[in-house]
Amino acid sequence: MNFTLKFLGAVQNVTGSRHLLECDGFKVLVDCGLFQERELQSRNWEDFGFVPAELNAVLLTHAHLDHCGLIPKLVKEGFAGKIYCTPATAEIAKIVLLDSGKLQEEDAEFKRKRHKKEGREDSRPIEPLYTMEEAEKCFSAFSPVNFGDVFSLGEGVKVSFHTAGHILGASIIKVVLQRADCIRTVLFTGDLGRINKPIIGDPEVFGQADYILMESTYGDREHGDPEDTKQQLAAAVNAAWKAGGNIIVPSFSVERSQEVLYYLNELLGEDRIPHVMTFLDSPMAVKVTEVFEKHPELYDERMRVLMSRNNSPFSFKGLVKVQSTQESKAINHIKGTVMVIAGSGMCTGGRIKHHLVNNITRPECTILFVGYQAGGTLGRQILDSTPGQEVRILGQLYPVKAKIVRVHGFSGHADRKELLEWGKNLKQPPRKIFLVHGEKESAKNFCQYLIDNTGWNVMVPEYRQTVSLD
Repeated sequence: MNFTLKFLGAVQNVTGSRHLLECDGFKVLVDCGLFQERELQSRNWEDFGFVPAELNAVLLTHAHLDHCGLIPKLVKEGFAGKIYCTPATAEIAKIVLLDSGKLQEEDAEFKRKRHKKEGREDSRPIEPLYTMEEAEKCFSAFSPVNFGDVFSLGEGVKVSFHTAGHILGASIIKVVLQRADCIRTVLFTGDLGRINKPIIGDPEVFGQADYILMESTYGDREHGDPEDTKQQLAAAVNAAWKAGGNIIVPSFSVERSQEVLYYLNELLGEDRIPHVMTFLDSPMAVKVTEVFEKHPELYDERMRVLMSRNNSPFSFKGLVKVQSTQESKAINHIKGTVMVIAGSGMCTGGRIKHHLVNNITRPECTILFVGYQAGGTLGRQILDSTPGQEVRILGQLYPVKAKIVRVHGFSGHADRKELLEWGKNLKQPPRKIFLVHGEKESAKNFCQYLIDNTGWNVMVPEYRQTVSLD
């Protein structure tokens, strides 16, 4: 018997999720995500740490770019197996990957033009990590599986997907490995969601597991009350309206944008904010919202009630879903306060950069952060900036003069208390818990927190470390 696990991403950082599970030569990759922290982006170009052609399968927890964004590169370099995930994840991942391919092409072209303008000679051609065409080539590999269905990947390897409550279609992956009379159950939480969040159902709990790969993004803190989140959002909108400036919201196209719309719809219905024209300026977010509307079976009770009353948060008065570049540019000519929700959520690419250029130097405007900003990202630099400090956007420096506001509580990640409570459903201690998907200090603080509160065997793995599950 030889069960091993290799940690190839989201280790002491929050992006690039990738874990290789091997069972007597049978190789399964759980997630294949893009590194988004600026200082780690070079890892996207490195070798995978295994031979892609030797992989038997890929299991995908959910469709965020830091979990699926390197799949086109994996296929380009020889992977020819199937990618298993839930139906909603498959639909959203295809949208996300096409958009990512487009951004990779645009970023490479922009860099070529900038270098030419600056008179810089590149030692080698600037090429995208992958193209839209290469992203599309991996679509045929997706093999959707419904929540709860148990399927076999091969002799002694059984898999099932369970609700994670993080984004639409997100799953906790349960892998059962068996050789002779030895059985090991491994849980991959992916990004574990929170209970009582709007739109989607709560995370599923488990009574038994031998090994758990648990996220630790918010392992060193606790979220506030959801009502506080609404109050913070209302205060930010009202203050911007009074100042006469725009509200620029960097937001993930998947789940976060839809959740912001949900709360705006509620606040408008409660007459707690003015009717600010709101632009969902992301073709990807618009397409993802359509996927949400196709999967009412994944809604929680509150969302079902809203939809039954024809009060969809995806179509309230004043909401404009922007598709074309021309429509996006036209927003800059509107007088008065508007809200612009655009990707990417950490300001690493997409239309949000252009909206930042047009608004970040204006004191009357507000940059409103509604999600986690990983270290090294443009979003984190803006969030941590002091008034007047310069940040680089699209190759140029801009002083931060806009009001910077962070609304807490929007996160789709469980905090340390919620992670602990989820784990306490186990009837007996697991053999080991591996903490991933958290910055170094967060993961290590949560490691000690878990040990103090449970006495379990917990560790924070190193990048590219291999452990035995014997």
